[in-house]
Amino acid sequence: MIFNKKQGNFLLGVIDKWVEQETISQETAARLRESVSIRKFDWKKLAKYSFWVAIICLVISISSIFADRILRRLLSELLSKLLGLFFDAHDLVICLFLALFSAGVFYLGMIRRRKNPERIFSTEAIFFIGVLLCAGSICFLGKAIDTGSGHFSLLILLATLVYGALGLALSSKLIWAFSILSLGSWFGTETGYMSGWGAYYLGMNYPLRFVLFGIVLTAVSFSFKQVRPLKDFSHSTYVFGLLYLFIALWILSIFGNYSDSSWRHVKQIELLHWGLLFAIAAIAAIVYGLKYDDYTSRAFGITFLFLNLYTKYFEFFWDATHKAIFFMILAISFWLIGSRAEKIWTLEFLKPEKQEQPKPEPPEQEKNHS
Repeated sequence: MIFNKKQGNFLLGVIDKWVEQETISQETAARLRESVSIRKFDWKKLAKYSFWVAIICLVISISSIFADRILRRLLSELLSKLLGLFFDAHDLVICLFLALFSAGVFYLGMIRRRKNPERIFSTEAIFFIGVLLCAGSICFLGKAIDTGSGHFSLLILLATLVYGALGLALSSKLIWAFSILSLGSWFGTETGYMSGWGAYYLGMNYPLRFVLFGIVLTAVSFSFKQVRPLKDFSHSTYVFGLLYLFIALWILSIFGNYSDSSWRHVKQIELLHWGLLFAIAAIAAIVYGLKYDDYTSRAFGITFLFLNLYTKYFEFFWDATHKAIFFMILAISFWLIGSRAEKIWTLEFLKPEKQEQPKPEPPEQEKNHS
């Protein structure tokens, strides 16, 4: 079996520990070590990161073209000469063309994955191009049927449904991720439209709404584990749910449930309860992650707990407290937390080992006396 360095070193360390505890013999340990092969370089991660960078650079390149007036005009003139009839056509025709083009790209990606199932990341990159073409098709559909109502959140909902169906049909977590992103965009724009694009909807500003959205999405991700077609998308939905939740809580801890205009006149002490709510949520995520060995929850909790502490430091103590005193308080706090965790670990793991040690035999005289 081939492992990366971290996995291989961990497994070899476990084998050495088993030999030390005489759980397995030296011969068994030698056979286990021979069956372990450590990969010297993780080409899989390099391929994944390279395709991510390629996709990001592609998006930046296209955005730069449309942001540059000269390039945009040159591109428009070139396209009008090459495809004049196409761009003079009705928006609905362009929508259908892009939809067919997108379908062809998805079909190409599906065929490629069937022939080369090991080439995961290049196939996902092809699917990403299809996602962009699909988004363009939906945009032109919106232009074709626009009535001037401004209810464009329906188009985002359509994109959510299309991406969700494609993600399920093609078993693509990348497309499913775009479905979740579109769902969040639809939720924000729909509540904004229903509130008349005001600051509040049902008494909640945007960050507070997305706190509820993140909670619901995180809860739904657990139910996905019980549904076979959705089981593979449970973790990605869970990650996005936590991401929506904690980013919204962070913004809420800074601005509170206020609009942009009223927030300027609010004292920071009046927002302290939002910061406490943010800290409680982060600590709860850490505790849950430690209890159930959930790395994702633990990582989110630790990251956003530190983000909350640094945010509150800059809000309350940057000018009033010496930096050494503030970080000394943090050091003492985390030292106490670490000491408590170490004590719990000692009671939980070391005590059973001591109990399992054989009791000493009584002296020979006591045996004879008894």
